[in-house]
Amino acid sequence: MKKFLAILLLISSFSQAQFSISGTVTSSLDTDWVVLYKTENAKQRFVQNTTIKKDSVFMNGSHQTIGTFQFELPADTKIGAYKIKYRTNGEGFVDFIFNKENVSFAFHPDYPEQTILFSESKENITYTNYLTETAAQQQKLDSLQITFINNNQLDLSLSYRAARTVLNNIQQKYLERSKKMYVHSFIKAGLRANPSEIKPNVKEYISHVRTTFFNTIDFSNQALINAPFLLDKITNYIFYIHYSENLQTQQKLYKKAIETVFSKIKNSIFKKNVIEFLIGKFEENKNLEMIDFLFEGYYYQLPKSLINDTFKNDKLTLLGTEVGRKAPDFSWKENGKNLQLSTLNEAKNYVLVFWSTDCSHCLKEIPELHAFLKNKKDIKVVAFAMERNTLIWTNMKTTLPNWHHVLGLNKWQNKTALTYSIVATPTYFILDANKKIIAKPNRLKDLEAFVYNLKKVDY
Repeated sequence: MKKFLAILLLISSFSQAQFSISGTVTSSLDTDWVVLYKTENAKQRFVQNTTIKKDSVFMNGSHQTIGTFQFELPADTKIGAYKIKYRTNGEGFVDFIFNKENVSFAFHPDYPEQTILFSESKENITYTNYLTETAAQQQKLDSLQITFINNNQLDLSLSYRAARTVLNNIQQKYLERSKKMYVHSFIKAGLRANPSEIKPNVKEYISHVRTTFFNTIDFSNQALINAPFLLDKITNYIFYIHYSENLQTQQKLYKKAIETVFSKIKNSIFKKNVIEFLIGKFEENKNLEMIDFLFEGYYYQLPKSLINDTFKNDKLTLLGTEVGRKAPDFSWKENGKNLQLSTLNEAKNYVLVFWSTDCSHCLKEIPELHAFLKNKKDIKVVAFAMERNTLIWTNMKTTLPNWHHVLGLNKWQNKTALTYSIVATPTYFILDANKKIIAKPNRLKDLEAFVYNLKKVDY
């Protein structure tokens, strides 16, 4: 009986065989944790976390701190692209492929992409070698192309064709080597469609790159969808391949590139995640036109079950008070009348100021603002007071005649203050006659400078 139980335990241990993911950080790191994620449809799914063991070693004539960590993965762990993050802020991650084998690597935390070295994992070693070889040869090909564009008198055609042949041979070598491997899809999609002949000018070269950029990429391939690869390609295509110093031209290029990308994506979940990713990218530069373009042209066209109302509302609220947006509307009662910001029709411009009677800066600046705008008849002030009670405000507003005074109780938790994302007082907005936000001065002197430069206001 005991022997039988031992056999069962042995069989069980084999069935629960694990794979290990181990890493060595070749420099000191200001964290004790690393987190493992799986990439799926352009999103990261948490898998597990573990601690970093730190040791002091003597290297290159001095003591240095290195860190080691290891994850144990069960036998049924899904094959695919994984990411290890070791910093909560900024760049700090390593991408790798898991395909039912142990993975071991070392890297410098400040330069992970440039320094990562896999010591175990056929998949990752093959793919890393492929990237290294093709990048070096692609650089030679690009150098010849740039040199020829700068000097068309040089005869570089034979050199270009030879370099292109070498690159294609490298590609073919790794396609053969990676057969039946998970990374085969990435290698197949990795080669750029370089022109067969050297291009004579920048315009023709860029045109070729734009029209052939996705030639080798299968947007229905689930391995590509569930990896950073495809999202990285989309990012490069939109933000780097389509570039202009002219703002209007740039917006047109963005739209054209986005239209091309989404014409190729059929997977609805991946499409949703790419849209949200791009909205986040354009949010970094407060590019409201492109954010609206993505929401109206693509996000709202998704199946209703995929639209994330929280994401949508958060983004629209966050950007709702940026320059170029129409100021969020609100209403108030004044001298027995119901007034509304959007329907005011008294001036060419408006100053909307959020302030409070228990703000020392406000008690100084608000009277100064009143004095500055006193004789400027084409500007009307809407003073929104964020208060806990009415006592002091009732008295102080009488010292600020000819303004619209709005009382907002509950101070920071006031609904309108939250809509405008007010985190400090005073906060200024300058509006045009249609209540579009045209400026958000940080200080009173910035407001004064902007008012002086208003071309449509005649004082």
